[in-house]
Amino acid sequence: MSDVSSDGVSDTTAKKADKAAAAAEAEAVKRETAQAAVEQISNGDSQSQIRQPVRDAIIKAAQLAREAETSARKRQHGKGKHTARERLDLLFDADTFEEMGRFSGGDINKGKAGSAVVTGFGKVHGRTVGVYAQDFSVRGGTLGQAEGLKICHLMDMAMQMKVPVVALIDSGGARIQEGVAALTQYGHIFRKTCQASGFIPQISVILGPCAGGAVYCPALTDLIIMTKENSNMFVTGPDVVKAATGETISMDELGGGYVHNAKSGVAHYLGEDEADAIDYTRTVLAYLPSNSDEKAPTYAYASGHAEREAAKRLKTIVPANDRQPYDVLEVVRAIVDYGEFVQVQELFAQSAIVGFACISGKPVGIVANQPNVRAGILDVDASEKVARFVRLCDSFNLPIVTLVDVPGYKPGSDQEHAGIIRRGAKVIYAYANAQVPMVTVILRKAFGGAYIVMGSKSIGADMNFAWPTSQIAVLGATGAVNIIHRKDLQKAKEAGQDVEALRSKLADEYEASTVNANLSLEMGEIDAMIDPEQTREVIEESLAMLASKRRVSHNDKHHGNQPL
Repeated sequence: MSDVSSDGVSDTTAKKADKAAAAAEAEAVKRETAQAAVEQISNGDSQSQIRQPVRDAIIKAAQLAREAETSARKRQHGKGKHTARERLDLLFDADTFEEMGRFSGGDINKGKAGSAVVTGFGKVHGRTVGVYAQDFSVRGGTLGQAEGLKICHLMDMAMQMKVPVVALIDSGGARIQEGVAALTQYGHIFRKTCQASGFIPQISVILGPCAGGAVYCPALTDLIIMTKENSNMFVTGPDVVKAATGETISMDELGGGYVHNAKSGVAHYLGEDEADAIDYTRTVLAYLPSNSDEKAPTYAYASGHAEREAAKRLKTIVPANDRQPYDVLEVVRAIVDYGEFVQVQELFAQSAIVGFACISGKPVGIVANQPNVRAGILDVDASEKVARFVRLCDSFNLPIVTLVDVPGYKPGSDQEHAGIIRRGAKVIYAYANAQVPMVTVILRKAFGGAYIVMGSKSIGADMNFAWPTSQIAVLGATGAVNIIHRKDLQKAKEAGQDVEALRSKLADEYEASTVNANLSLEMGEIDAMIDPEQTREVIEESLAMLASKRRVSHNDKHHGNQPL
């Protein structure tokens, strides 16, 4: 039992009261000291008697920084744009950004707060990411020697730390006043970007102008993200184009966000605004590992009733008629976790789709033909889209799931002249060299060379499956009959017989004997025939089995000579 004093208060209670009073007094002293520091900074009073006096130069630098950000807000907000530091707040988890060299390239005594680029590291979903954000409010965001050195230093550190780099681009290009010195810095950045390629993820977000040689900084990175407004990329601007060719064209028509997402294929996502573009950047980083030595992050996942219902729905999505279109996105969403699929290059080469998803909490890359667009045919643009994405997945250890429904390569002189041979070969090179786990499912048809290149076992896929109604052949039945039975059809025509009826009969016979997966099963090119409802299950089991797959070096070459 506690002792009780003469006034009826226990000693324990008294001690607690003394401790509380002491704590309150200590807190008051801390507040007074903090207030004194604030007053000293505000008044510039270097004579204040505190333990760590703040130098006048530091006070001036802090004031310069505040004034610079205020000025940046006025200039950027008037254009409907965020400042460089506001963009960093959107990119990083709250209160995690650590800036490097805030005043590097500036002159505090002459009132210059720093250079036209902000560099540093922060956290995205709890993982460290490096960033350089060009500041258009400072000399138009132009790049000179100071900016180049900061960016190169940031990239060197990112490679040493093995973390991704995000570039927030908003720049008038090379600083003309510095001449060759500015151009030299671009050369250094190009080299650093190439060194980092395939080692750490690199994402460029275009939030303003990006012109001239500067466009090749983002062009060398893994993904380019643009916005519908204010976002432009071009090697030569509208004025130069008009002077050289006489063509009058606006900045948006020449190199705006929509142009590069839907026509040129330079960009990979078109954001509604800056917040959307940066949010997409955060989303993509959630699927990628920090570097090529690591596996992608995994997430908690528990399957349930929704997955079972999605599996049942699969058998109703794909029509039996191989000429009837359907949306392969419905198939993808019925297979992946929560139906969540993050498309890459959604507006470009739409006869193929690529993007990120998770299966049982593990990130994967999805590649699929899109029968809703030109029957899912492979053309020059779709080939490059698929090849580039497969290379990205292979660089950063994401398994590749390929869903096939392809009638072949697109025929025509326009495709031949556009380089379908060279550009189509890129898909072959990408799949043949990929060493991550690869699982392929043939949904309906796979004809000719397109069957080979779309993740066939012969080109390197680990596990291949087919739905029961799938067709695998050199040609579709009708096309094959027109070649194999050309003479028979001609004779029937000359004899006055019903040629179409004969062609249909021969096609049915060819389809029954040849255009099915039986031969592929017998040869081991298809591992199993599966019901549509089993698709997610067999992919999940295959990826689990292949989880221990490791890269193998087949020879001592420096690198292959990829068709470019």
